[in-house]
Amino acid sequence: REPHRPPPRRWRRSAGPRFRPTKARRRGIGDEVFAIGDVCTHSDASLSEGDVTDFKIECWLHGAEFDLRTGEALTLPANIPAKTYPVNIVDDVVEVQVN
Repeated sequence: REPHRPPPRRWRRSAGPRFRPTKARRRGIGDEVFAIGDVCTHSDASLSEGDVTDFKIECWLHGAEFDLRTGEALTLPANIPAKTYPVNIVDDVVEVQVN
């Protein structure tokens, strides 16, 4: 169950679930864009409150880390992957497929 609070301004609500567009830069060679569900699979905490480092996002509540590219749970206490969504960039517009 998701926390009961309004989403941060950096979020966009669609007809589907909430997502966090996250940008990660790898060694200064190009930019990649990822979309990952906002819910930590361990505690239902909002991942948008966590820190992004390289290709990982850390849950602020218990420190579980998820791979932004695949959603894989990288560290305990999470052991279930987070939902990820396909992303396309068309004319500098980020499109996220949520269904």
